[in-house]
Amino acid sequence: MTTILGSGEHTYRVEMDWAKLPDGWSFQDAAAVAVDANDNVYVFNRGEHPVCVFDREGNFLRSWGEDIFTRAHGIEVGPDQTLYCTDDGDHTVRHCTLDGKVLMTLGVAGKPAPYMSGDPFHRCTHTAQSPEGDIYVSDGYGNSRVHKYAPDGKLLFSWGEPGTDEGQFNIAHNICCDADGWVYVADRENHRVQVFDGNGKYETQWFNMHRPCGLCMGHGADPLFYVGELGPAMNVNKNVPNLGPRLSVMTNKGETLVRLGDLHQGTGPGQFMAPHGLAVDSHGDIYVGEVSFTNMRNMGEEPPANMTTLRKLVRV
Repeated sequence: MTTILGSGEHTYRVEMDWAKLPDGWSFQDAAAVAVDANDNVYVFNRGEHPVCVFDREGNFLRSWGEDIFTRAHGIEVGPDQTLYCTDDGDHTVRHCTLDGKVLMTLGVAGKPAPYMSGDPFHRCTHTAQSPEGDIYVSDGYGNSRVHKYAPDGKLLFSWGEPGTDEGQFNIAHNICCDADGWVYVADRENHRVQVFDGNGKYETQWFNMHRPCGLCMGHGADPLFYVGELGPAMNVNKNVPNLGPRLSVMTNKGETLVRLGDLHQGTGPGQFMAPHGLAVDSHGDIYVGEVSFTNMRNMGEEPPANMTTLRKLVRV
């Protein structure tokens, strides 16, 4: 049975088993997804093979990272077709070639900065590239900060602190930068995306979302934004409908175009559990990575062993 989500120009067919993993392999949590210029898909996951690479049809191409990463969190393909892999368990960002050669490491492996010190990194979460090639790092779980690096890895400056006011963060969980240099930060537990200029100056914020977790942009001169929203995290509201988990498609002004997903969380093709990492290819198809195993265990539930944590939404 075919499952369709969305409406109008934003209608998608769900492919639950798109990725053809080798026999016996599992993603566990598919924490992050990235797409290169050839529409090859890189799945940064918490299984035994941290980076799994597929072609557009879901055919397995290769894997790497088995002796490099501790806990997958964020992945991005830069304009020069290299990868930035954010490891929140190791407190590092590794700049890699598409086949896994490490070119540069930001942070000190296994050595977090003091909690909420503002120094990089304490459980960093994701990266974004400026039009000039500078690197923004959202940091993250043990900091409330964004760091800006030069392409050669020199720290230029940082901004942000814990809190709920403008320019403050309560888990800076994901980050994007558009062609004009605006920086978009998913401020997860403040239920908003904040927008800054390239110098960290606050510009505006988007509020119409619940725990924004995944964040990515589409292609073209006027890209859409895709936001993966987590559902409620407390027992008192975990069964409240229409709070997520879900995907929202938005304009670059924060206007909601469509919401994708059921009223409740679940493992069915029309539902989401924990949409954590998103990527969009040149055809407008969406790849959704979920941290469903981690999410269910945090809620005191044991996940089914065969649960799907990566799916493709094909634009129709």
